[in-house]
Amino acid sequence: MTTQRGGGSFDFNVFSGGSTNASVVGKTIHHSSVPLAVSALPPSPAGFTGRAVDLARLLTFLDPHVTTDLPVLVCSVSGLGGIGKTALALQAAHQAVAKGWFPGGAIFVDLRGYDEPVTADQAVVALLSALGVQGRELPPEPSSQFALYRSLLAERSPVLLIFDNASAPQQITPLLPGRGRHRVLVTSRDRFVELEARLVDLAPLEPKEAVALLTKALHLRDPDDPRPSGEPESLRELALLCGGHPLALSISAAMLARRRNRTVALLVEELSESHDRVDVMGLRQVFRSFYQRLAPELARVLRLLALAPTPETGTAAAAAMTGLPERETGQFLGGLAEASLVVPVRGSWLGEERWRFHNLVRDHAASLTSPEDEEGKSARRRVLAFYAERSQAAFDWLGDWPTDRHNGFDGREHAEVWLKEERPNLVAAAEWAEDEQYAPMSLAIALNVVPYLTENGYLDDALAVSCTARLVAHRSGAKAAEARAWGNLGIVLSSMGRLAEAVEAFTRASALAQTVGNRPSEAVSWDNLGIALHEAGRTEEAIDAHTRARDLYEETGDRFREAGVWNNLGIALRDAGRLEDATDAFVRSRDFMQEVGHTVGEADVWNNLGIILHRTGRTQEAVEALTRAIELRRDLGDSYGEGNALRNLALALSSTDDSAARGCWGQAADAYEHANAVTEAAHARFQAESSR
Repeated sequence: MTTQRGGGSFDFNVFSGGSTNASVVGKTIHHSSVPLAVSALPPSPAGFTGRAVDLARLLTFLDPHVTTDLPVLVCSVSGLGGIGKTALALQAAHQAVAKGWFPGGAIFVDLRGYDEPVTADQAVVALLSALGVQGRELPPEPSSQFALYRSLLAERSPVLLIFDNASAPQQITPLLPGRGRHRVLVTSRDRFVELEARLVDLAPLEPKEAVALLTKALHLRDPDDPRPSGEPESLRELALLCGGHPLALSISAAMLARRRNRTVALLVEELSESHDRVDVMGLRQVFRSFYQRLAPELARVLRLLALAPTPETGTAAAAAMTGLPERETGQFLGGLAEASLVVPVRGSWLGEERWRFHNLVRDHAASLTSPEDEEGKSARRRVLAFYAERSQAAFDWLGDWPTDRHNGFDGREHAEVWLKEERPNLVAAAEWAEDEQYAPMSLAIALNVVPYLTENGYLDDALAVSCTARLVAHRSGAKAAEARAWGNLGIVLSSMGRLAEAVEAFTRASALAQTVGNRPSEAVSWDNLGIALHEAGRTEEAIDAHTRARDLYEETGDRFREAGVWNNLGIALRDAGRLEDATDAFVRSRDFMQEVGHTVGEADVWNNLGIILHRTGRTQEAVEALTRAIELRRDLGDSYGEGNALRNLALALSSTDDSAARGCWGQAADAYEHANAVTEAAHARFQAESSR
């Protein structure tokens, strides 16, 4: 077809500042009723900051002296709207031109891909005008125009072509030079995997970079603005609320500049309390434009994932939310990633892909489907059911009893890694228990994850989840669950050193378990109560509690836990000075551990038995017991436990064989070093040296 020209004439002039630094400049062109901005480089963006790594990478790609296996090196910068793609491209372009890399000039074209997209046919006319072809010299047919465009570039020194704001590869492909050392720089919200191009994905700014951008933006308007230096913590909070999104940061800086007396802390408070930060920041139109371009299936996935417990989730949990097969969900998520609406996150060895929302995109998408809508409610019920089932399976693997159930996990380590990656989601999902419609499944999640949280040091999370579970269970009249929740709370409080509160929690747990006739749960509560009492120095009460637990385990036939309570009872008896009774308790525990195949527990008991045998003067038996403990720890790959057993063996041998004791101290130091236990290793090494 023939391209029609508008009534206005093109007016492009080529200015050369010397043979090494020529550039093409021009004015707004009117063509086919679509104004195109083809010009010399727009000014480098004021306040540009950060992006050092991205900028260096981009300059590497633009360097025309670097050889490439591509006919023409194209670099495509993608990212969320307002993330700073154009600013980065212009910064790189200005530096490249200043280095003299493009004596043939630099041409900037706004393709307006997300407003009224400019076609390649329209763009080539403007590009030819920029290259000096105007009026009657312009061929009438598009095919001839493209041919002339490529021939002119082939004859020209290296040119930098910047195609900004593209929405489809079809806008770019016909405009690529045929050959030469030209460079093409493309910016788009979409990731153009179809192009043979180097891909640069822009992430939000890091917190330090975001703070620097806010500071620079405020000082550009007023160099004497005291707020950046006077409110550093509030400025960091503001940067986090903006999610490192440059446009949101710039708008926030403008909001502060507009009201000189408004503190940063006040703006942070306003944004934190707002139900719609996107609207407050004036970003609604930016985010609405990307949503409107999505296919219906992608739009649905985006809406539902925004209702997930946290901004990051795995594909399996995302599939639960959408109600679609996991493979299909992964394909949709890949489509959203290509549109820069979610970011793929490198996962662990689990092999499952993970995805992260920018918090402002998530806010906008979540506003499109309320959790109160049936679509939102169904999605949340599905993901809660998923987390309840998987957390129960992980709990089974990490429990103190053997399991042969897989339930999606290949073993204990697999379950631990899953819990680590999903911890924020599990904690957030557990807090949904405060909403009655989600309470049963959220309560199950809470009860399952507290032991993991506690054992791995996430005590604040463990305490919050335990308290929520206890209150929800009590409110719903689920006494068995309340007993378990009180027990979990007791474990958390013990780990925090709040022993008096822990004793109260375990006492409540045992009473509730007895009320509902749950003897196994009652036994666990008595056993844990004994541990808390012992740690609080109430040894005789601890002995009574462990004895109650032992009798209940014996009554229910739970040999696995009975083995453990005999060990706990032995420790309390030892500290009460009842050494013979303690020895008998450890022997009983050892026999039960061997019977049920609890190797870790058996190693513990052999160690405890060795200590008490040494204290009662039965040195040879102590040496044999501790040697067995060392063997088991080595088999388990437990270097720290091996170091402890070697230390105890060294102490047992010190009264009879100094040379052997010295060797044990040296081995203990090696084991501790392997376990990165620096303090213990130094002590053992000192003992080995001082005994020479």
